[in-house]
Amino acid sequence: MQEISLLTKGSRLLRRSAVLGLFALVACEEAPSAPTAGQQPPPPPVTAAPPLVSQVVEWDEFTGRFEAMQRVELRARVSGYLHAVHFRDGEIVEVGDLLFTIDPRPFEAALAAARAELLQARSQLDLATQDLERAERLSQSQNISEQTVDERRAEKLSAEAEVAAARANIRIAELDLEFTQIRAPVTGRISERRVDVGNLISGGSNLSDALAVIVSLDPIYFIFDTSEADHLRYVRLSRQGKRVSSRERANPVYVRLMDEQEWLRRGQMNYVGNELDPNSGTIRGRAIFENDDLLLTPGIFGRLRLIGSGAYEAMLLPDRAVLSDQSRKIVLTVDDEGTVTPAVVELGPIHRGLRIIRSGIEPDDRVIIEGVQRARPGSKVTVEPGAFDMDPQGFFPAFEDGSGEENNLPDGPAESGEPAAR
Repeated sequence: MQEISLLTKGSRLLRRSAVLGLFALVACEEAPSAPTAGQQPPPPPVTAAPPLVSQVVEWDEFTGRFEAMQRVELRARVSGYLHAVHFRDGEIVEVGDLLFTIDPRPFEAALAAARAELLQARSQLDLATQDLERAERLSQSQNISEQTVDERRAEKLSAEAEVAAARANIRIAELDLEFTQIRAPVTGRISERRVDVGNLISGGSNLSDALAVIVSLDPIYFIFDTSEADHLRYVRLSRQGKRVSSRERANPVYVRLMDEQEWLRRGQMNYVGNELDPNSGTIRGRAIFENDDLLLTPGIFGRLRLIGSGAYEAMLLPDRAVLSDQSRKIVLTVDDEGTVTPAVVELGPIHRGLRIIRSGIEPDDRVIIEGVQRARPGSKVTVEPGAFDMDPQGFFPAFEDGSGEENNLPDGPAESGEPAAR
């Protein structure tokens, strides 16, 4: 029995060895033959294309915030007890809407007293007029001295002055009574009431109690600051005739909010500061936007795009073709023999999905746009021709002649990109 068991185990080992040998033989037959000695592998394939040359207009980006065109703190012009509030906190009010009422009764009484003083002054004027007429008649018959006539004349002039003063007091009393009704000086959104009914409020000075604040909403300002370098660049471009200054014309601008991806809100410049801030080295700029839907609220931050150059011919490449070599930016070019040569380039902003290349390559250079990871400087590659184009969704027309006419202005960018170096 032991011999039979050993024979069985031996036959199993023989069968297993035969199967393994068969698999090894099949694998050897299917394996590709190794390259013969001295034969080199083919160069790796890459896709190359010359840069796209197109007329572009650069746009600079700035961060700023919206600000109301008009902001009014409502303060009383007269002192008194607050009698009524005629608005709901936070609502839109129109010019002339009644907002607060101060108890008018003391001012009505003051107006009545002023009118009574006018009646008294008029009666004194009538008496002085009659006395002067009598004195003049007596003076003709020399029954009264000239001094007495002069005194009567002076009394009449004094009475006329009293009448004028009484009329002025009436006007003052009427104004004080009118000031008991505090109305909206501008159209906009009003804040919460800051004084409740029944409180005694002081008025007539800048230290008076602030009753509420109104901010206008449509149109609305966008305030931003530009650096000294940007300011000098814009001035020089204007003097060279390449870009019209925002002081001379309302250059178009576009803004987007923090939750927006596209530049859909168009406005225009309407102010550039007259001096640089010595502390920050910046100059203030201001644009104006329509706000029909009242979405834009004073204080909201946003990104603004402003024309940063005149129209010029630029070379453009896809961003994927640009590599980083420490602090330098390079692209890989290919000559007619298929040799890879690096070129240090200076980059501009994004234009319609492509990167502007300011310098470092020529329009007829072939730049690797696909397969850059397989190319090495000085090595050989197999070049396949390729092509690329600008993003049609990001289209905006450029200046046709560099004149800056309104019909040649860009309609605005549709993609976000890096601003030009400032």
